[in-house]
Amino acid sequence: MTFSAHLDSFARDNLPTAEMMPDFRLKEAGLAYPERLNVVSALLDHWVENGRADAPCILSAHSQWTYGEMAAQVNRIANVLTRSLGMKTGHRVLLRSANTPMLVAAYLAIIKAGGIVVATMPMLRAKELSYPIKKAKIHLALCDHSLLAELETARTLSPDLQTIVTWGHAGPDSLESLMAKASPDFQAVDTSRDDVCLIGFTSGTTGEPKGTMHFHRDLLAICDCYGTKVLKAKASDVFIGSPPLAFTFGLGGLVLFPLRIGAASVMLDKAPPDELMAAIARFKATVCFTAPTAYRVMLGKLAEHDISSLRICVSAGEHLPLATFEAWHKATGMRLMDGIGATEMLHIFIGAPHEAIRAGSTGLVVPGYEAKVVDGDGQEVPRGTIGLLAVRGPTGCRYLDDPRQSNYVRNGWNMTGDSFMQDEDGYFWYQARSDDMIVSSGYNIAGPEVEASLLTHPAVAECGVVGAPDDERGMVVKAFIVLKPGIAGDGATVKTLQDYVKADIAPYKYPRDIEFVDHLPRTETGKLQRFVLRQRAQGNRAGKGAGDGVLPEVEPVSLLPKGWPRPQGYSNGMMAKGRLVMTGGVVGWDAKEQFPEGLVEQTRQALQNIVDILAVGGAQPRHLMRLTWYVTDIEDYLGQLRALGKAYREVIGKHYPAMALVQVVRLVETRALVEIEATAVVPE
Repeated sequence: MTFSAHLDSFARDNLPTAEMMPDFRLKEAGLAYPERLNVVSALLDHWVENGRADAPCILSAHSQWTYGEMAAQVNRIANVLTRSLGMKTGHRVLLRSANTPMLVAAYLAIIKAGGIVVATMPMLRAKELSYPIKKAKIHLALCDHSLLAELETARTLSPDLQTIVTWGHAGPDSLESLMAKASPDFQAVDTSRDDVCLIGFTSGTTGEPKGTMHFHRDLLAICDCYGTKVLKAKASDVFIGSPPLAFTFGLGGLVLFPLRIGAASVMLDKAPPDELMAAIARFKATVCFTAPTAYRVMLGKLAEHDISSLRICVSAGEHLPLATFEAWHKATGMRLMDGIGATEMLHIFIGAPHEAIRAGSTGLVVPGYEAKVVDGDGQEVPRGTIGLLAVRGPTGCRYLDDPRQSNYVRNGWNMTGDSFMQDEDGYFWYQARSDDMIVSSGYNIAGPEVEASLLTHPAVAECGVVGAPDDERGMVVKAFIVLKPGIAGDGATVKTLQDYVKADIAPYKYPRDIEFVDHLPRTETGKLQRFVLRQRAQGNRAGKGAGDGVLPEVEPVSLLPKGWPRPQGYSNGMMAKGRLVMTGGVVGWDAKEQFPEGLVEQTRQALQNIVDILAVGGAQPRHLMRLTWYVTDIEDYLGQLRALGKAYREVIGKHYPAMALVQVVRLVETRALVEIEATAVVPE
C-alpha cells in the first residue's frame, strides 16, 4: 500500500490483514494507476480540463448540469465539508437521499475532499440506519430534507452521529445556503490509489450487514474492465436506470461508467417502470440499467411509451429468466445484457458483451477477472458440473472489521455464495444462491430480519419467513404466522401486520403474502424447518391440511437404523409422505454410543450417521438437497476445512447440496462440536 492521505486512519486500521485479503490482479488485468490518485479528478475534473465543461453531465426533471456546473457544485460542497463542517481526510460521511443531482454532487465531493462515502437506501428505517453509523463510526451525515425524520431517530440510537446537514429547503443552515457562501474552486486531496473512498453495506443475511471497503483505484477498475470491455458505451450515450446509488450496481451504472467516458446520466428520484419508460422517452436515453422484474413489467407497457432510443439494456440484481430475455428480444429487438456482481466485488464480474450474449447464460468472465466453479474444498470441478463460484480480479472483498472475511475470501479467491455451472465454451450458467436470501424485484431481503420485526408485534406468537415465487417480482416475502390466542386471522390482521413491518424496517421488505397457521414445522431440537415452509410457499403441499390454513401434517416415520439406541439430545431421521426424507440435527454418536473427540472425527461420524439414516428411508447421498452445519467454534471449523472436505468426500462423495453454516454457543449434546441438519428428497 502507498502512503495514505487520511488523517483519520480508522478505515485503514480496520482493513482485513494481508493474509486475509483476496488476490488482487491489477497487473494481469492490464491496469496501472498512479500511486497518488483521487478518482474524482479522473471522473470529473479531467473532462473540464480537456474542453468538455459544456457537455451534459447529470440530467433530471428539475435541473440539467454540465460537467463544468457539476464540478463547481462538487467543489462548493467539498469546501463546506472541510471548512464549515470540520470533515478531515478519512472521515466517513453518511448520505441519505433518492437518486438526485445533489446526491451525485455530494457523493463526489466527499471523495474529492478525501472522505469516505457511506451511502444508504432512502427506504431504510432508523434502526437499520443506526447499524452503519455505529459500525463505521460516522460523525457527519448529509441528507435530503424529506428523509430527515428517520435519520434523526437513528441519531438517538447511535450517539456517534453528531451533525446532520440537509438540502432541499430554504433554511439558513441548509446545504444550499452553505454552498452559496463557498468557493467553486477546490483542489482534490492528494489521496493514495489505495485509500478507502467508499464503504458499501450489504443487505445482511443474518441481521448484521457487512461493510465492504473500496479504494479509489477500484472505482476506476470496474470502469476500465466491465465498462470499457463489456458495456462499450460512448460519450454520446445517455444513461438511465432504477437502482439506488447506495447499491453499487446503481453507482457504477448511473455515475461511474458514464463519467468515465464523458457521457450524460439521468437521475430519477422515483423509477417504477412507468416513470422509467417516460423518462427514457423524454431524455432519449440510450443505456438502461435495471432489474429483470422491471423489464418484465415494461413489456406490458411498450405501447404506451417510446423507448426506441435505447440501444443497450443491462439486467442485474437478480437472475434473468430466459423467458424474460426472449420476450424482451422479441418485442424490442434488443438482447438484455445479463450480469452478476456483488457489493464485495463492487460491480459486475461475469457478463457477456453484446455480440457474445448467449440466451439463458449469465455470460463470460469480464476481462481482467478470473472465475471458476469449485467444490467445497476449493478444487475446480469439470466443465458441466455444478459447484460454487470463485472469482478474483482487480477488485475484491475487504470487510470492515468483520470475521466473516475468512468465509468470503479463501486462498485469494472471492467465494460469492452462488452456485454455477461453466460450459465447455466458458459461459457461466446460474443455478441458485447458496444461502436463504429472498431476492424480490432486485432487492436482497433477509428472512430472519423480517421475522424479527414481526415477532415484536403483540399479536404474533411465532413466525417463519421465506421467499415465494411471483410472476412480477420473481419472489415475494411470505410469512407463516402463528397468532396469539384471541387474535383473528383475517384480512384486517394481515394489513395491520404488513403496515407494522413497513413502519419498522424498509417498506420493500414487508411480507406481501401472509398465511396464518396453527403451528410451524420444527426439528426435535426446536429449529425451524424453513425447507418445509419453502415447499409450502412453492405450492408443493404434501399430506393433509393443504389450503386450510394449517401446515400439512406429514405423519413422520422415525428412520432409526436397526440396532441403534435412541440417543437423547438430537433428532434422528424422519420420513414424511411424498417421499421427503428429513434428518434432523445429527451429531457424532455411533451405534455403540461412542462419541469421538475432535471436530473432524465428529463430523465424519455425523455424516456417516446421515448416510445410514438415509439408507433406511431408501435414499442415497445423491438425494441430499441441503445441509446446515451448526458449529461451536468457527475458527476450529475454518482452520480444518481441508480435513473436513476430505472426510466429506470420503463419506458423501462428490455430491454438494446447498449448504449453510451457523455458529452457536453450544449444542444440546454438551460434548458435540458440530451438528449437521440434512434434507433429502427421493423421487417416487
